Amino acid sequence: MPALYILIPVAIVLVGFAIWLFFWAVDSGQYDDLDGPAHSILFDDEDPMHKAGVQNEQKPDEREQPPHA
Repeated sequence: MPALYILIPVAIVLVGFAIWLFFWAVDSGQYDDLDGPAHSILFDDEDPMHKAGVQNEQKPDEREQPPHA
């Protein structure tokens, strides 16, 4: 019985940590693109059509901009 006085608070702390870790992962964008990495292994990085498709999928502010002279 005295072990429960230690195990119950430890279990509550571990559950709280797991919930915090989950929300941290969601807020930091860990689950934003679940399909991209799985599909990227199917294409050759040197293929110009693949590069064009990747640039079209990126947001306009993420595209590579030419340097201003």
